[in-house]
Amino acid sequence: MPGPLVRSPRRSPLSRSPLRPALAAAAAVLAVIASTTLAAPAAAADTPHDVLVFSKTAGFRHAAIAVGTQAIRDLGTANGFTVTATEDAGAFTAGNLARYETVVFLNTTGDVLDDGQQAAFESYLGSGKGFVGVHAAADTEYGWPFYAGLVGARFASHPAIQPAGITVVDRAHPATAHLPRTWSRTDEWYDYSSNPRSSARVLATLDESSYSGGSMGSDHPIVWCTTYGGGRSFYTGGGHTEASYAEPGFRAHLLGGIRYAAGQADADCRPETGYTSIYDGSTAGWSQAGPGGFTDSDATLRTVGGLGLYWYTAKAYTDYSLKLDWKADGDDNSGVFLGFPPSSDPYSAVDNGYEVQIDATDSADRTTGAVYGFRSADTAARDAALNPPGEWNTYELRVEGPRLQVFLNGVRVNDFTSRSATRDLAGHIGLQNHGAGDDVSFRNVRVKELGIIPGGATTIQAESFSAAAGVQAFPKAVAHNGQTLGYVDPGDWAAYSGVDLTGVTSVSARVVSGGAGGTIGVRTGSVTGPLLGSVVVPNTGGWTTFADISAALSGVPSGPQDLYLTFTGSGSGLFDVDDLTLTTPAGGGGGGVGPVVGLAGKCLDVAGAGTADGTKVQLYTCNGSAAQEWTVNPDGTVRGLGKCLDVAAAGTANGTRVQLWTCNGSGAQAWSAQADGSVVNPASGRCLDVSGNSSVDGRQIHIWDCYGGANQKWSLP
Repeated sequence: MPGPLVRSPRRSPLSRSPLRPALAAAAAVLAVIASTTLAAPAAAADTPHDVLVFSKTAGFRHAAIAVGTQAIRDLGTANGFTVTATEDAGAFTAGNLARYETVVFLNTTGDVLDDGQQAAFESYLGSGKGFVGVHAAADTEYGWPFYAGLVGARFASHPAIQPAGITVVDRAHPATAHLPRTWSRTDEWYDYSSNPRSSARVLATLDESSYSGGSMGSDHPIVWCTTYGGGRSFYTGGGHTEASYAEPGFRAHLLGGIRYAAGQADADCRPETGYTSIYDGSTAGWSQAGPGGFTDSDATLRTVGGLGLYWYTAKAYTDYSLKLDWKADGDDNSGVFLGFPPSSDPYSAVDNGYEVQIDATDSADRTTGAVYGFRSADTAARDAALNPPGEWNTYELRVEGPRLQVFLNGVRVNDFTSRSATRDLAGHIGLQNHGAGDDVSFRNVRVKELGIIPGGATTIQAESFSAAAGVQAFPKAVAHNGQTLGYVDPGDWAAYSGVDLTGVTSVSARVVSGGAGGTIGVRTGSVTGPLLGSVVVPNTGGWTTFADISAALSGVPSGPQDLYLTFTGSGSGLFDVDDLTLTTPAGGGGGGVGPVVGLAGKCLDVAGAGTADGTKVQLYTCNGSAAQEWTVNPDGTVRGLGKCLDVAAAGTANGTRVQLWTCNGSGAQAWSAQADGSVVNPASGRCLDVSGNSSVDGRQIHIWDCYGGANQKWSLP
């Protein structure tokens, strides 16, 4: 078990006893300071590198190309990289491109590369190098599908040059971290023929109410980044005007994009949808436990004094993805706590939850990316993904049952499974203020609740793989989200991490093939892992004619799994996969036998394995015992130990306890599994519920008004 919140061996430990009298008087320091700085991204740690600026035009010629090129030269001189500028497409050979860490397409237009040059550039990106697109780079190479995916979206139209407000939604990327939340500037504002949000991380959007002539509506991306074809891609819609390149904010923005693409700074550029903000300038729902606190300025929380915990009181979470941006000023200590019960005592989080550490110089089991005291980070992966002090980093902490995955700037650096009977990953979320002199800042804290829905379906966009061999995302206008998983040859594969397969019985896929077709194998664990099922892909009649195919799966393991698709067939260019849907029948199909799993991955349990009428039914750590084996019957009963799950005295009021009772065919023993994962007692109209939304072993099960909470979601056998 971890010790006190003061962790580092560099500092003397703080005992518990002096903290207790201070708790009653402790208050968060929330000084709202309405100020915004415009500092350029730090680049002190950059290694010397080389940038190619390419500005060939075969269409409209932007007057800003010359000043833009000089601005990038100036940035290179000040930040340790050399710049070569050319309009000669002959520079696009494998040998020449290998000299550069990134290529900037600066206001290119039209078709500027031939087939051989395009192939050389694709190989260059495949070697892990970078691309930066500026403004009219989106008005380039309309006949090259690879480039369409690389740049992210195509130019459609634009109104007159005018001032506009830009909403900066990602303030961790090196291109946007220095910017205010609303960035006002003048430029030529592009509309795009598609929205890149499904395939790229949108960093900033245009507020169309702030200018005239926009046509994309309320979601108008203008800056984004992604990984594509093995390399890194950054695009900014700014940069039409010559004046742009004299603006300090725009120059720093451009520098950050170049640093990211060149691999000098890291960022999480995976597509992101479905998250709910719990801190982006408003501290509603947050409370301080213990002394010290946080200042709140420019939608940024910054630690003050210590030691304590700033925790989100408004909601507890079970299966979820927590994302947040953080920055350490130097050799500082902080952390993110997960899975603790509500308490004004910061030690409650220490004793009952888990901490994902922030402190890059501490020991292996308590360094950045570690689950403090329980599991070290993959330090090689961590070191490769970590930005240095003074620069922002992004954590994704993904909790699925007892499993916690830690992603740093989009790279998985830890994969931990909780096996403790006293600690939990379900519960509240908190940010640590470690102590005076430990200066760490946080931004953009957001949560996405996860979990496959019993009696429902989960759809995975095939191109959103976590790892792959041979295949690539392929732009296709008629595909869902505008892309497919393409370039599929025999022996290729794609992997998807952390997919909850609980109760899944079948798979369907949306596919397209103008070639020979082939077979998709569905496996878990690895490319040679257990084969759950196969789906045969026919020639669908052309590369724009989609078909839906399906197959049953068997031997499907429960819980989060690494899912693998393997591809077989004859020849090359077998087929494309648009998306994959995993289906779980309601109620496990009826007649299922096994555990009923609920809050925090714990099981519906008969207390003490008792069989007397009225024995308590509770939530308890899953242990495979007979007290946790239930049969879900087509008649609506749920039976265990020879008796039925029963509402005491056929009650209908909120809080009526659920018990074990001799089966009698009454409405008190009828249950109906719903598509949203809830289990309803029709006689009362209320849901099977864990009392107090607590995952502590022994919590009473009762009925309560259905409201969709995590404590009313169940996975039936």
